[in-house]
Amino acid sequence: MTSFPYRLVATDLDGTLLRSDDTVSTRTRDALAAVTEAGAAHIVVTGRGAPWTRHILDDLGYEGIAVCGQGAQVYHAGEHRLLTSVTLDRQLAGLALSKIEAEVGPLAVAASRDGLDGGVLMGPGYRLQAGSDLPYVPFEDPAELWAAPLTKVYIQHPELSDDELTRIARATVGSLVEIVMAGPGIVEILPLGLSKATGLSLAARRLGVKAAETIAFGDMPNDVPMFAWAAHGVAMGNAHAELRAVADEVTASNEDDGIAVVLERLLGS
Repeated sequence: MTSFPYRLVATDLDGTLLRSDDTVSTRTRDALAAVTEAGAAHIVVTGRGAPWTRHILDDLGYEGIAVCGQGAQVYHAGEHRLLTSVTLDRQLAGLALSKIEAEVGPLAVAASRDGLDGGVLMGPGYRLQAGSDLPYVPFEDPAELWAAPLTKVYIQHPELSDDELTRIARATVGSLVEIVMAGPGIVEILPLGLSKATGLSLAARRLGVKAAETIAFGDMPNDVPMFAWAAHGVAMGNAHAELRAVADEVTASNEDDGIAVVLERLLGS
């Protein structure tokens, strides 16, 4: 059997494992299969909630554990069930939202409801990424936003960049909630202390694997805690500057099989 220096390979989805058309290349699939054959486990760690992740994992034939919702959910893809789920304190989130708006003015807001079938609510003016076909439910009355348990709240500003909004929101409410930037147009309010690292550590414990035995791949600032937790963090060639700054190495982009480039080298192939 081919040797491999890690027991766990943790990969983000969007901008990392997935190409822009939401597919995984044959080369990357083969590299991950070789890693599995060498005795390591592959785990998906994504900012997407489980309802927005499971169809992708089904298409990939992925049957293991996945960390979803920025660490809020540990999902068993093979059994199609949530193993753990952390919800956002809605009163605290509402307070945080009002404090941020007091600083920057009105925000466009969306939110993910808890559960495997939890829908995404989208308020007036909130913009999905170009080409996105993710399902959502529009709302007008702000009371609808807080009517059921949530895993996260998304915020957008009509003029501020994602980086600016993230910086101001963190400075304003960072003692109440977590603020992360997970992708273009995706700035999120999460429970305080929650991150991909907390979710990954829970999942790794279930698999009997330690941080020192883990290599992680990502592309956005929400992957920073995961890199801090894992023994080795690899930023994609298309990664945000904040993540590149803390990475142990930078590989090729998600379009150019960046994950496979590193795994093949570690496998000696």
